[in-house]
Order: sequence, then structure tokens, then C-alpha cells
Amino acid sequence: MTLRLQDSLTGELRDFVPVTPGKVGIYICGLTTQAPPHLGHVRFAVAFDVLRRWLTRGHGYDVTLIRNVTDIDDKILTKSAETGEPWYAVSYRNEVETSAALAGLGVLPPTYEPRATGHVPEMVTLMEQIIEKGHAYPAGDGSGDVYFDVRSWPSYGALTKQRIDDMAAAEDADPRGKRDPRDFALWKGHKSDEPATASWPTPFGPGRPGWHLECSAMARKYLGDTFDIHGGGVDLRFPHHENELAQSTAAGLGFANYWLHNGWVTMGGEKMSKSLGNSLRVSTVLEEHRPLVVRYYLTAAHYRSMIEYQETSLAEAASAVERIEGFLKRALPGVVTAMPTGDEELPEDFRASLDDDLGVSGALAVIHETVRAGNTALDEGDLEDAADAARLVVAMTDVLGVNPLDPTWSGGDGANEDAMAALDSLVRDRVAARAKARAARDWATADAIRDELTEAGIAVEDTAAGARWSLARGKAEH
Repeated sequence: MTLRLQDSLTGELRDFVPVTPGKVGIYICGLTTQAPPHLGHVRFAVAFDVLRRWLTRGHGYDVTLIRNVTDIDDKILTKSAETGEPWYAVSYRNEVETSAALAGLGVLPPTYEPRATGHVPEMVTLMEQIIEKGHAYPAGDGSGDVYFDVRSWPSYGALTKQRIDDMAAAEDADPRGKRDPRDFALWKGHKSDEPATASWPTPFGPGRPGWHLECSAMARKYLGDTFDIHGGGVDLRFPHHENELAQSTAAGLGFANYWLHNGWVTMGGEKMSKSLGNSLRVSTVLEEHRPLVVRYYLTAAHYRSMIEYQETSLAEAASAVERIEGFLKRALPGVVTAMPTGDEELPEDFRASLDDDLGVSGALAVIHETVRAGNTALDEGDLEDAADAARLVVAMTDVLGVNPLDPTWSGGDGANEDAMAALDSLVRDRVAARAKARAARDWATADAIRDELTEAGIAVEDTAAGARWSLARGKAEH
């Protein structure tokens, strides 16, 4: 089957064909690390994590995913001035919290995660190429700024389908050095009130890179002049992605073949943002709700749609997760023995949904239908069909990053796993003794063993596949 993706540049649903057969290069714009991430910030990472998993698991591609860190920016310098901390300390602290948030949501680590400050030479090289081709110029006011000349590039506005005269002025630098108010900064000359550490030498004078130049240079370094997919939140389409596209193609690069954009997380119909006071810090959300539930919530809506956050949103996601977990606990002999091998044949309806521009709602519908069928099989004593359904559910949820059996959701605590293994051995002995007593119709002994386990906080359930035990207030079941 062919994967089709909605390309923001052409506005069309296009068959996906990689630049290099068997390999896919993806560049997604990471966060500017001026503050801790809220729930809206991290949706992009979850959305593109699903894409990456599907390209790998569903189509067998070797995927290189670059997710940058914008660690120098006007906002970071402003926050530094407000707090009195060095700008790099502000950036690094928030970068660490962002990485922890994404890991907590089961987002696979990127192939590379370059910081902007580590790639200034590549930025200067790209800027010089654009100037040589006549599409950028150093400001004539002695500021050290360098601007992209938007009127020199006929296709400027192609991504967002705008005319230059209809665009707002670029507010990224003092307009006095610009030929046109819409010209955007490739480089920002050092200012006397900025720290010397936030400045790098160039042929045009000391300064720091403009936001747009950073991403173009890093994408080129790690993915080449032409690569497959560039993505990010829909709010980045203008001016960030529009400017990336213009400066890279003006330099003679092919740049991205497909542009993908995910929708916002909104509250009260407005984009989630700190300025509106409606943000939900990820670290707080993950303390109050199971990370798997939060991941399911962010995954369940189509990546291009807006998600309206309400008080009941995570409760609804929790109910869906519990239905999946409830079936797997009934059907599987243990929680650590059923991870997918990668060889499972995924249902055609599931594949078709994801191949249609990552239709996760259709894919989740297939998962829940398989859960219902599996529960019916268990109720009827058809253990073979139930086991087949369980294997499919595990494989499909793993593709979406919401597999309840993934060690990610147990925290990867090796000591805890050892303790659970020891407990399992002890409880199984008592469960076996109870089964022997029941077989001998020694009900008093069987009931006494069950009471003993209950007193210890162990719940025992008799099922068609045999007795299962679980911690009465825990997550593990055997």
C-alpha cells in the first residue's frame, strides 16, 4: 500500500516517495527553550513520533529524524534579563525539562538533536551563499544585521499562499536598515545591551543568527540539500517555515519535498500559550495523570486537527486506555512477555487508515474493535482467537506509541522488575496450591489461601485461561 500525506506547500494529498529509496529524512523544528513546555508545546513531537513509527514499522524505511533545539533567541535573552541568569543557563534548564517531558510521553529520541549555537559556521556559509546569489544584503546602517530581500525572490509566500504586499512587516529587527519592512533577519548584529557570550564573529560583524537561518542550516547539514519531510506546528508556517523555504531555495537548495503541519492544543477555542494564561505544564500533567493516558490523548486526534482541551479530556482517554489494558490483562499470561516482534501482520483496515495521511482515528477504531472481538472470544472460551487478538492489539498500539505493555510506561525500574519477579514466584506457588485444593474439592483450604492472598493485597481472578493474580492497587498482573 502507498502512504499519502497532505503537503502544506501544494495543498494536495500526495503519494509519499522518498528522495533515496529505503531511507527517509525528517526535520522537525524543536522548541525554543525560554520556558518549560506545556501540553500544547509537545503535541508536534507526539504527532511526528507516530509518523516516524509508521514509516519504520509500516513501510520498513530507515528513518533519520532531526529535532533541533533553538537555544539562542530574542525570547531567551529577554528571559535571561528578567531573571538575572545567564542566557545559556535559562536555555539548558528548559532543554532538560523538555527532553524529560518528551521521554515521559514515550516520544522516541531523535537521530540527532543539534543545538543552534553549535552550528554557526554552517549558518554563515549559507548566509554568504544567499548574498552571493543576490537575495540578501548586509544592512547599510552599520548595525551588523543581514536581511533576506523578499522582493528579490518571486516565489516568496508560496507556502502560505500570500502576496508580499498583504504580509505584515517582519518585527525581528530595527526596520531602518531594511529595504522593505517585510525583509527578515538572517543575522542580528551585536547590541551593547546584550551579553558578549551571545555573539559570534562573521565577515559582517559580530552577532547572532536569526531564527529562520538556524533551521535551514541545520537541516542541510544533517539531511543534505534536498530531503523528504519538514514538519512542525501550524503556527510555524508563517513566518518561520515560509522564510526557511525562501532562504534555502534562494541559495539553490532543493530543501524539503513535503511540508507537514500539526494543529494546536486549544483551551476555550484559543491556542494554548503562556501569554493567555491557559497553559498546562507537562511536568505537572504527568504528575497528575498517567503518562500513557496523556500520550493517548495527544495521539487520538488527527495530527492536522485542533485539540480542544477540557476538564474531561484526560478522563475520556483514561477510559479508552483501560479498555485496552483490561483485555490484555485477561488474555495474556504476563505483562513482560508480549512485546511485538515486528513480524506481526497488521490488519488491512489499520494499515489503510494510517496510509491515508496518518488517519489515527480509523486506526484506533480497528484497535478497539479487535479488543471487543478478543473479549468475546474469551467469554466463549476461545483462547486461541483471544491470544491472536491480543498479539494484534499489542502490535497496533505499539505503532502508535500507546502500547500498555511497553516498558516505557513502567518507568524502566530494574529493581522494581526484580522485586515483581520474586513476588510472582511466591504468589504462583500459593496459586498453584489453591488450584490443587480446588481440584481435590478442599474448598476450605482453597478459600483460606485466597483469603491469605487478599490480606496481602493480592487479588486472584479465575478465568477461562486459568487463575490470574494482580496487586489489588497496582498495575502488574500475571
